[in-house]
Amino acid sequence: MKSDFYAAITQIASERGIPKEAIIDVMERALVSAYKRLLGPNPPTVEVTVRLDPVSGVARVYAEKQVVDEVYDERFEIDLAAARRIKPDAQIGETVLVESTPRDFGRIAAQTAKQVVLQGIKEIERNYVYSEFENREGELLTATVQRNNGPRGNVILELGKAEVVIPPKEQVANDRYYHGQRLKVLLTEVKKDDRGPRLIASRAHKNLINRLFEMEVPEIYNGAVEIKSVAREPGLRTKVAVAARQEGIDPVGSCVGMRGIRIQNIVNELNGEKIDVVQWSSDPREYIANALSPAQVVEVHLNDHDHTALVIVPDKQLSLAIGKEGQNVRLAAKLTGWRIDIKSASALLEEERAAAEARAEAEAEQMAIEAELASAPVEQRVVQADGTIRYRGHRYGPLGNDLVGQTVQVRATSQKIFIYYNNRLFASYILLEGGQASPDEE
Repeated sequence: MKSDFYAAITQIASERGIPKEAIIDVMERALVSAYKRLLGPNPPTVEVTVRLDPVSGVARVYAEKQVVDEVYDERFEIDLAAARRIKPDAQIGETVLVESTPRDFGRIAAQTAKQVVLQGIKEIERNYVYSEFENREGELLTATVQRNNGPRGNVILELGKAEVVIPPKEQVANDRYYHGQRLKVLLTEVKKDDRGPRLIASRAHKNLINRLFEMEVPEIYNGAVEIKSVAREPGLRTKVAVAARQEGIDPVGSCVGMRGIRIQNIVNELNGEKIDVVQWSSDPREYIANALSPAQVVEVHLNDHDHTALVIVPDKQLSLAIGKEGQNVRLAAKLTGWRIDIKSASALLEEERAAAEARAEAEAEQMAIEAELASAPVEQRVVQADGTIRYRGHRYGPLGNDLVGQTVQVRATSQKIFIYYNNRLFASYILLEGGQASPDEE
């Protein structure tokens, strides 16, 4: 094999962006197979190594041979004297690695190298691309749009020698993809199939927000500020809750940047998607109030059992707190993990007033009933076989089979009848109208 061919391999490796060593390794393995074919059918198992000289590009074959007294087949055997020139302590029956390059192996090597370059270079490229990206899932990549297959098709990006695919479900509606456009995407999955590695990326994943903030905000990248939670409706709006891990740092201000330059860079990358950065808090009330930003909150009432929150806002802030089509409160709920119900202050006051009136009405009704009961006579009734009693021509019950034949006490007001057993209230019913007492009611 000539050195200029070896130089050509170096050039190909440089143009393809893959290590020269990877091509040489594949070629050496192919030459091993080529040499073994020269040994004829069913050769004994021997160790064969092919080395390509890095200077001359010449291929040399080293084969394992057995040390014998008398050589019958030079392909597999070597005499003791020759073996000891290679390995001074060689003994009969041992094996030694001997250079066994055939005379015409240069021609064979050239043909094999040509086949590797023509047929195997693509596979080397694929393996190299896969190994480069297999441990990079979740990273932010900058790639160039190669083609757009329409609104319901994949967007194909180019990243060096790799091809990156954005499936329709990972695209954002307000993104416009055109040839040559540079995009930042989140690498979500690396697959390996028969056609080579497939890099799946996303513009809609919420972790894209995390990576963009890490890129734009040094305090997040170095750990001084932490992103606690992200809630996103891709292309429309995102809420990010942040907290400081060092004293004296304003987490929200760090993310927004001087004159809003940091947050504006992220908004521009997302084609105008709105971003609210809010202060995280360990107090759920404060956290929920912050999450509803930019709306102002009067107070927050929590129901830990149902994990719900009732938020009171000023009347003028109600629509802002809810947001367009409920977007603001929906994102705040995703961000905090609480189910949020929003009421205006006047609506709450109206509900409280109505509730107070209902309580007062119920209390007045109860007092009237108690007053009537205090003056109502106590009458005796026997529970009939069907579990009911008769009072003023109507049946009330059933009271249960256990009371059949027992005597109960009855008191009646203008609206209800109360039945007692053993001096305890047992049941009450709405008093039916139009009835009169009959002789057999006792």
